[in-house]
Amino acid sequence: MPDVAWPGIEPRTYRHPLLDSRRWEAVASRPDDIVITTSIKAGTTWMQSIVASLLWEGAEPPAPMDELSPWIELTMLPLDRILGLLEAQAHRRFMKSHCPPCAVPRRPGSRYVVVCRDGRDVLLSLDNHHRRFNRDILAVANQHCAEDPECTAPPMPSEDLDVHELFAGWISRGTIPGEGDGYPYWSHLTHLAQWWTLRHEPDVCLVHFNDLLADLEGEMRRVAAFLEVDVPEAAWPQVVERATFADMRRRADAVVPSPMAFEGGGRGFLHAGTNGRWHDVLTADEVARYEARVAEVLPPDAAAWMADGGPVH
Repeated sequence: MPDVAWPGIEPRTYRHPLLDSRRWEAVASRPDDIVITTSIKAGTTWMQSIVASLLWEGAEPPAPMDELSPWIELTMLPLDRILGLLEAQAHRRFMKSHCPPCAVPRRPGSRYVVVCRDGRDVLLSLDNHHRRFNRDILAVANQHCAEDPECTAPPMPSEDLDVHELFAGWISRGTIPGEGDGYPYWSHLTHLAQWWTLRHEPDVCLVHFNDLLADLEGEMRRVAAFLEVDVPEAAWPQVVERATFADMRRRADAVVPSPMAFEGGGRGFLHAGTNGRWHDVLTADEVARYEARVAEVLPPDAAAWMADGGPVH
């Protein structure tokens, strides 16, 4: 069946050294596909673990997360490899995206789980992510972008940045045309701004990192209902335990994407899994700059939800 338009969203291509949304064109959909999408460092891996635990009722999935739930747009993985993994899956598929809806096709029957987090928490997690990123892999990604005339994103910096240097670019510079923040990755704020307009669509479910921390079982039951996954009541304790941060860290190299791409492997990638660290790191001026940029990009209700979570109205 042909793709369906997202209301009010103009389709466009997202191209970055690590990301190419054109890859979605090659993915043949199935009527019960699940797409998990976040900007970056906002709970992607956690939601992938949640969905895997729901689908396999807390048992060991048949493959590591890289193979089970591939990142469709990832430029560093050959597209044929991604398509082969997906074609071979007989179970219900769940895929990963870091794109807003303008760059993710809406397909009949698919469900879209959007995970968000306070942008300041994203920044602190991104600080760990970028410092641990394998520099050889980063150089190859930059080279791929430089050789593609449709990739106008600036190269990702190979040098270490302290968190304040990272913040300065992240809050004021974009890498995707039309975005004004997110460097050296892509805009966290634009991602939510677009998905927020679709929050009442029947195939879209917004989940907040804070709510997962506060009530993991309640949020997992909400996601299960949205995905129409029927978990036996007796299985719920094991299903929830499988999706805790402690259990994810125990199985880190099987859970995280490309563990060898990060210093410290899977455990280095997962890092703290907490919120609020920015209070002791960002200056008052940086917080003010952040709040000003949020007000430019997001309506007040979306900004409030991004900061605190809670029910989506």
